[in-house]
Amino acid sequence: MDNPTILVTGSNGQLGNSLRFVSEETISFNWIFTDIDELNISNKKHIVEFFETYNPDYLINCAAYTAVDKAEDDSQNAKLLNKTAPGYLAEICRIFNTKYIHISTDYVFDGSKNTPYNENYPVSPLGIYGKTKYEGEQTVISNNPNSIIIRTSWLYSEYGNNFVKTMIRLAAEKQSLNVIYDQTGTPTYAGDLAHAIIRIVEHNYISNEWYSGIYHFSNEGVCSWFDFATEIIKYVKFNCIIKPIETDEYPSRAKRPHYSVLNKKKIKTVYKIEIPYWKDSLYKCLKHLLGA
Repeated sequence: MDNPTILVTGSNGQLGNSLRFVSEETISFNWIFTDIDELNISNKKHIVEFFETYNPDYLINCAAYTAVDKAEDDSQNAKLLNKTAPGYLAEICRIFNTKYIHISTDYVFDGSKNTPYNENYPVSPLGIYGKTKYEGEQTVISNNPNSIIIRTSWLYSEYGNNFVKTMIRLAAEKQSLNVIYDQTGTPTYAGDLAHAIIRIVEHNYISNEWYSGIYHFSNEGVCSWFDFATEIIKYVKFNCIIKPIETDEYPSRAKRPHYSVLNKKKIKTVYKIEIPYWKDSLYKCLKHLLGA
């Protein structure tokens, strides 16, 4: 059996870079990492030509418009990247018999629940980002029902811009920081999500079993942004006081769900994935970031 080829789009982002790092452990796969310079996923003709050249066995789409506030005034580009492009990818994957894994978000929910959301709970996005990501899910399923969609939340990593790195930078500059305490969810270390995705690919490669549909993945546990920030600052030992504030005290362009904890039972059961506790993964990331 030839070693399968895995195509990653959006590889310069947090998850794409994490997959690149984790891929070094998977010697039986051929990896192709692309971003917009190598593959413009909003250009259908370009995608077809790329597939004709490389004929990937798997596609992991990490590309997305993720600027939540900016999306409110830039809905056209958000829709292009979050809905239209994933639809193209799904359709072309179906034509080329390529297994497609698409990444989505907890922001498809409105946050009105107070128990973890499972995959079947009705969505009700509050803003353009969540709306276009949900439309992307629908387009993917419509164009290629054999796809796998993974919703995740509060993603952070050693790469790019994220909450963890922002907190470290600001805490080094300021004596105190105001952080929202009434939005609850679960941080997700991109390295853990990358391992979970590879687990799904390996399972298919070894057993030829592929269970399409929507899955939820985040780290285990629950916290607020305030709790998250407090844990970061405690680890880095900066003399910065974290002060809890309510969402109303921090005006932002887009509304965000007050509660977006994801139920991970399905992905753990189907793919036998063990998910680390959020604090353990945070310490692992901080250790890498700080080189200690």
